[in-house]
Amino acid sequence: MVPKVVVQLVDELKGMMTIGEICDHLGVGRSSYYRWKKNNNVETDKEVRDKKIGELCKLHRFRYGYRKIMSIYGEAISKNTVQKVMQKHGWQCRVKEKKRKRTGQPAYITPNILNRDFTAEAPFEKLVTDITYLPFGQSMMYLSSILDVFNGEIVAQTIGYTQDTAFVLDTLNQLPKLPEGCILHSDQGSVYTSYAYQEAVKEKGIIMSMSRKGTPADNSPIETFHSSLKSETFYLDGIYRTTNAHVIQIVENYINYYNNIRIQTKLNSQSPVEYRQLAAM
Repeated sequence: MVPKVVVQLVDELKGMMTIGEICDHLGVGRSSYYRWKKNNNVETDKEVRDKKIGELCKLHRFRYGYRKIMSIYGEAISKNTVQKVMQKHGWQCRVKEKKRKRTGQPAYITPNILNRDFTAEAPFEKLVTDITYLPFGQSMMYLSSILDVFNGEIVAQTIGYTQDTAFVLDTLNQLPKLPEGCILHSDQGSVYTSYAYQEAVKEKGIIMSMSRKGTPADNSPIETFHSSLKSETFYLDGIYRTTNAHVIQIVENYINYYNNIRIQTKLNSQSPVEYRQLAAM
C-alpha cells in the first residue's frame, strides 16, 4: 500500500483499535508504519516536481501551456510528464480562445474613429467595451463591460458562461438614452461585427468604432480596467479556484468599489461617480 495512505488510515482508525491490530489488517508491519509516519511530512521527488509545476503555472497566471512550462522548468523533464501533471491538477492554460468569424456570418468592420483619443468633455460621449475571461470558478465565465471614457466609470456589465452575440447585446441594452454622436469602441471580435449587434447599435443612434486587428492598445481603457479587476481581487487574494457564485460576487463588489470608492489620480483623486456628479453641478 501507499505509505501516505497507510498513515492516514491508521490515524483515522486508531481510536477504535490498537495500531498493531490496524497494521495487521492492512498487512504492514508496525515498524514500517512508524517509519512512514516519521517521514510523512517529507515531500517525495514527485510531490516536489508537481509543486514546482503548479507554482510556475500560477506565477504566469495560467497563460502558459505545458510546452512553455516545460521550457522554463529549469531541469530536464518530459513534456508528457508536465502535461499529465497539469491535467491532473487542472492547471492547463486558461487563456480564452481567439475569436473566429463563423462561416456564413456577415462581418461588419468599422474604422477606428476613436483613434486612441481617450478624452471626453461629457458623460456618454465616448464609450469602450470588451470581454474578459474569468477562469476562477467551477466553469469558465466571461465579463462583458462598457466603460465611459469621460470618467472611467463602468456603465454596463454582464457576467455569462458563453461569449456570444446575445451576451454582449445584454450589456449594450443596459445603456440609458444616449446623447447624439455617442461613440462606442470595441475590437473586431465576431460578436461585435455580427449583424445583430450592428443593428442594435444603429437603433440606439451610436457611432461604432473598432480597433485595428491585433492592437489591444487601441482599446486600452477597458483593457486596463479588466486587468485591475483581476489584479486587485483574485490575484491579490490568491483566489484561483472557487465557486461560480463567489466569482460573480467578487466581480460585482469590485465594480461597485471601482465606480464609487476607488479614487483615480487623473480624476483629481476622486472616484468615477464623484467626478461625474461634481462635473454636473
